[in-house]
Amino acid sequence: MKTYIHDIVTAVPPYAYDQNGFVREFMKDHVPGDRMTKAILHKIYSASGIGTRHSVIPDFSPDEPSGLYFDKATNEVRSPGTGARNDLYKTWASALYVKVASELLENTGTAPEEITHVITVSCTGFYAPGPDYDIVRQCGLKDTTRRYHIGFMGCYAAFPALKLAQTICTAEPDAVILVVTTELCTLHLNFSGDTDAMLSASVFADGAAGALVSNRAPKGRAMRLDSFQTRLTPQGEEDMAWTIGDHGFDMVLSAYVPEILQANLGDILHDLPDGIQHWAIHPGGRAILDKVEQGLSLPADALNASRKVLHENGNMSSATILFVLKEMLHGEPGRILGMAFGPGLTVETAILESL
Repeated sequence: MKTYIHDIVTAVPPYAYDQNGFVREFMKDHVPGDRMTKAILHKIYSASGIGTRHSVIPDFSPDEPSGLYFDKATNEVRSPGTGARNDLYKTWASALYVKVASELLENTGTAPEEITHVITVSCTGFYAPGPDYDIVRQCGLKDTTRRYHIGFMGCYAAFPALKLAQTICTAEPDAVILVVTTELCTLHLNFSGDTDAMLSASVFADGAAGALVSNRAPKGRAMRLDSFQTRLTPQGEEDMAWTIGDHGFDMVLSAYVPEILQANLGDILHDLPDGIQHWAIHPGGRAILDKVEQGLSLPADALNASRKVLHENGNMSSATILFVLKEMLHGEPGRILGMAFGPGLTVETAILESL
């Protein structure tokens, strides 16, 4: 019996910021440091491959009042505590989770009472009762709906969530599952002159995405979930890490990550099948996509979907790979290799078939 993604829905918050104009210059003005720091910032942002990032933070919009980070009266930035950041996460994340779940039900013609399981994903905030509860209550699902939350795994977490959905469908052929991920990375912005902090602040953005998964025969375009693999690279534990600090979640994103991935691609892909026609690579940053393209000797257009998502949205952590798969859901049919990366350094891969 085969398991399918019947639809993918994506959503972003309303505030959009131009990467190479406004954001770059704002950070140059407010990150502490000397002339060299400003030059490094200029280079990082100009070479990011990102055009726009979305955020739940309105502070930086000209017509909005002072907010979490920015005091317009003094033209100074703040470093709010983790509690204040997480309060905003609860408000915005709940709305985005419910929005994506509602649209999945509507797009697929699925009645709320047909949903048997909800799987939610996030690494940028927590609350309980959580987003799984919000989806059940606000979307009118049954009180008996089984709920799971995958937390704090980072950018690759959508693949374990889809694997869990596939495993449930194998054990329970009549299962109908909502998988929804929401990441509000900009709630953890850090105005630091540390190189890793500047790199992290240049790529992460906010977004949400979800998939409806079941063994039901597809009625239109769909993706079949075939297989999943996970690998830990021999190095990289200290080059990508994520922990809770007093002023938000502290992200370590080393400039060495693209090189570590490229050096380990041969081992990562050794056991994967032939016949891959499409590549859905998590756009953690432009350098990561460049190294994957070079390491696998891919054609120049092979990563177009990943580059498009990066340019239009930035890196939205676990939601990002579903944005890429949505691009492919409406593209040419064929076998897809999905790949995403996260703390560890962990590499998750998936084989899917676009139908």
